[in-house]
Amino acid sequence: MEQIQSQPVPAIVRWTERLEQTEALDGPVQAIEPTITSVFGSGTTGWALRGEWLGHALHPLLTDITMGSWTSATVLDLVGGPASAPAAQRLVGLGLLTAAPTAWSGWAEWSETGTRDKRVGLVHAAGNALAATAYAASWIARRSGNHRLGAVLAIGGAGASGAAAYLGGHLAVARGVGSKHPVFDDPAQIVT
Repeated sequence: MEQIQSQPVPAIVRWTERLEQTEALDGPVQAIEPTITSVFGSGTTGWALRGEWLGHALHPLLTDITMGSWTSATVLDLVGGPASAPAAQRLVGLGLLTAAPTAWSGWAEWSETGTRDKRVGLVHAAGNALAATAYAASWIARRSGNHRLGAVLAIGGAGASGAAAYLGGHLAVARGVGSKHPVFDDPAQIVT
C-alpha cells in the first residue's frame, strides 16, 4: 500500500488503514455492541438520533455545536485576555452540555456500521471521551478560579478532540458512514 497511482500514501492514511484492520478491537466492540444498539440504535430512539427524520445524519450538526463551543473557548483563552475568561468558561460549559447528545447520535450511527467502521468508531469515541474529560476538568478549574489551568486543560482537550475529529471525518467521508434519505442516492426521485 505504499503508492496508489504514483502518489505516495501519507503516514496517517496508512495508520488509519491499520486501525480499520485491528482485530484486537473486536472484543471491546462485541462487548458494548448489544447495549449500544439497544440504547441508542434501535426503534424510535435510533431513528431520531440518526437524523432519519432530518433526511441525513444528525451527528455532524451536533459535533459542530460541541466542537465549535470548545474551539471558541480556546480562541478566547489565547487572544481574549482576562476579560474573556467568563465567556470562555460558558463556552466550555455549552460544549459539555451538548457532548452527550452528540455522542448518542454517533452511537446510533455506529450501531449500523460494519466491522471496520466499528473499530474506527470505537477509537473515535474514546478520543472524544478523553476530550470531554479534559474539558470537564477545564470547566471545574475555571469554576474554582484557576482560569490558566482551565485553559491548559482545554488545549489538551482540543488535541484529543482534533484526533477524534480526524477519525470521524474518515468515517463520514472516506467510509461513507452516516444516515441519509434514499432520494440522495437518486435525485431523480424528487417530486417537485
